[in-house]
Amino acid sequence: MSTYLPTIKQLQYLVALHEHSHFGRAAEASFVSQSTLSAGIRELESLLGTTLVERTRRVVRFTPLGNQVVEKAHRLLREAEELSELVQAAGKPLAGTVRMSVIPTIAPFLLPKILPRLRRERPELKLFLREETSADAVESLQHGRVDCVLLALPFPTGDVESAAIGEDRLLIAMPKDDPRDPPESVRPSAIDEGRLLMLEDGHCLRDHALAACNRPELKGNAAMIGTSLHTLVQMVDNGLGWTMLPQMALDAGILTGTDVVARPLTTSSDTRQIALIWRTGSPRSEEFQLLAEELRAG
Repeated sequence: MSTYLPTIKQLQYLVALHEHSHFGRAAEASFVSQSTLSAGIRELESLLGTTLVERTRRVVRFTPLGNQVVEKAHRLLREAEELSELVQAAGKPLAGTVRMSVIPTIAPFLLPKILPRLRRERPELKLFLREETSADAVESLQHGRVDCVLLALPFPTGDVESAAIGEDRLLIAMPKDDPRDPPESVRPSAIDEGRLLMLEDGHCLRDHALAACNRPELKGNAAMIGTSLHTLVQMVDNGLGWTMLPQMALDAGILTGTDVVARPLTTSSDTRQIALIWRTGSPRSEEFQLLAEELRAG
């Protein structure tokens, strides 16, 4: 057995550098000076007897072995965090720190209803929120940057546990005086591909919307994409086309002050499943189940 082992801090510095590809930004994210982070990584390389990072004036490049060490470091840091979580889980539930990622098509509509009650009824809970697309949120979960993720399914999440929060219906939004506005509901075949406004790639709602239409050729207008649902609503309000919105956004008043109306789809696959996910085997599983109950309560 080696007498000297890498420290948690050294591994954290290495992972931060790999994530940011820049010594200054990695140091800032680690709340240390650049010289401290650089020295920590050099100490790690000296300890292991190998070069992990190739340094040039402009580029930070990890060696093949360095990339392997980073992957192992992610697992070791995750295990260390779970050790801390094990102790925390033995105390009062929902009384410590929970880091949760939330996707942008949920965060602004669901959280304002939930957070005031959580602050009032769970004053000892310190909930740190991070808004990310589904792919980035799942990566953050697997790398231990967050403890759980609030997202919409179906979405490839890997090996996780989950708790259902509820269903969220998808509807078609169009200008109020659109001549093609149907009286009650919209058939997917009636959607004009050239006028369908979608979120940019990376948002799972884009895939959910296309699945609801059940038209493989329907990809939306590539020239007109939005970075948020609020942007899409403004585009629709200006007559640029139609889009799809989740019911929770409508309930939160996203159409207030606009001349946009929403119509249901005549399809059986017009819902997305809202869920809370966390790493399989987490010692805080019961706590996350309790958090899911709080989220379901609205």
